[in-house]
Amino acid sequence: MAAGCVLDGVVRLPRPHHHDLLIAFIGLAGGLVLWSFGLYVDREHVFGQRWATLIPLAVMAATEALRRTTPRTALIVATLAIIGDQFTNGNLATVLMFTDVVYASVVYTTPAAAKRIPYVTALVTVALTVTLLIWWQNAVALLVGVLAGMVSFLPALTGAIVRNHREAAESARLRAEQTALLAEMDRAQAVGAERARMARELHDMVANHLSAIAIHSTAALSIDDAATTRQALTVIRENSVEGLAEMRRLIGLLRDSSGDAEPAAAPTLAGLEALVAQARTHGGSSGLEFTLEDRHGEDGAPLPAPVELAAYRIVQESLTNALKHAAPGVVGVFLAREARSLTVRVTSPVGDRPGPRAPGSGAGLVGMRERVALLGGEFEAGPVPDGDGSKRWQVRAVLPAEERTPES
Repeated sequence: MAAGCVLDGVVRLPRPHHHDLLIAFIGLAGGLVLWSFGLYVDREHVFGQRWATLIPLAVMAATEALRRTTPRTALIVATLAIIGDQFTNGNLATVLMFTDVVYASVVYTTPAAAKRIPYVTALVTVALTVTLLIWWQNAVALLVGVLAGMVSFLPALTGAIVRNHREAAESARLRAEQTALLAEMDRAQAVGAERARMARELHDMVANHLSAIAIHSTAALSIDDAATTRQALTVIRENSVEGLAEMRRLIGLLRDSSGDAEPAAAPTLAGLEALVAQARTHGGSSGLEFTLEDRHGEDGAPLPAPVELAAYRIVQESLTNALKHAAPGVVGVFLAREARSLTVRVTSPVGDRPGPRAPGSGAGLVGMRERVALLGGEFEAGPVPDGDGSKRWQVRAVLPAEERTPES
């Protein structure tokens, strides 16, 4: 039910809906037409004057104008009007408008009142029928009871059915909007996750080559030696060609229907020796030595493909960071397989280093941490004490070495 507003301390009722005003006008006009032709019940009444019929008719038309804005008030006044109409000659338009007011009182009122009105009209109909049976003691009482139910209970029941259908439709609309919102959120999360995955793959595939290019180009520019320059240019060319090939493969994966690029197979731990050898070639001029201790395959059990890919990328990014920042010394790569996990550890010297250095952005550590988190493993990176009192930079990841089932 619409509430009234308060302006300057005066309660003002809301303006009637224009459809309700039209219904009230049509009902009043129809009642006047019937009254003008003298169509009414011709028997003795308390108020037998012909004009007395117009009072309930006008009051009922006024309640029609308020059927939507103040439905409970309209129902109360309409009930009094229909009772008063029984003491006059009566008018069919008054009765029809009453049924519409009862219907509207259920459709537009509060949920609690909408539940009570059908029960109240049913009880009133039954009580009136029983009372008239006791009083009149003939079948006419049943006919009057049926008529009373038709003008009160049936409109209320119809209003309840219409209201239930409207509420069900509104609930379905809200559920559809909520589903669409959740779908949009899922799509946004999927897009974000895919963009993060693409960023990790792009960084891991290309950063190693670009770092080598940056280091050797800086060396070629800073060292005035023909042999050094030629060697640096050779390394730059090799890494440029390899980086370009990997970029093309990545672009081929991103295209929906690319016919000029085949997807590259995911790297595995079998390629670690070649990866360390490549790092050894790139870091020789900076005083770096690279060692590999791989014990993950001693038990012969295969690793899940996502774990192998993550371990390979972690080693690749750690070696790239060592080429950028490590001081002269030994860079150690260690892998060990335990009962349910694979441990990857890469250590490098910490300190100042001579010669050129490539800048870093920190994206590599973020990417490694994300890879480990997606697999449910553990990751840590930072300086750790060495045996001789110095410190070494260590990247350590513990990855689950068992296939995960959907139930787990």
